Amino acid sequence: MSDNPVMLYDGVCNLCNESVRFVLKRDKKHRFRFAALQSRAAQELLATHSVTAQMDTIYLLMNGQLYDRSSAALRIMGRLSALWPLMAVFLIIPKPVRDWVYNKIGTNRYRLFGRTDECQIPDKSVRRYFLDLDQD
Repeated sequence: MSDNPVMLYDGVCNLCNESVRFVLKRDKKHRFRFAALQSRAAQELLATHSVTAQMDTIYLLMNGQLYDRSSAALRIMGRLSALWPLMAVFLIIPKPVRDWVYNKIGTNRYRLFGRTDECQIPDKSVRRYFLDLDQD
């Protein structure tokens, strides 16, 4: 596995899939890799950190550290182009406060944004950034 940061997300969540598209569009240096929490790759990565996937969060594996919830989201934004890295300033807010807001959205994400019956398959032009997918 490379040293690229890896975003682990709920592959059937519309909000999560839109977040992946958001990151892909703003990751001008193509640093990020992605894996749906439902994939074997994500399960193996989480297992190396003794973590069982919780579908209501995103995870970020970066520089050997595993981040979750708001910590993952803000660190992801910190690596994007344009002004998005400014969002990382919110890391100064205590994690319990940040995660309370994150959890309110996470708990209601299916109701608010919907879900699909199965993990979406990314377009061939970006498939190489996804772990555990055929590269045909």
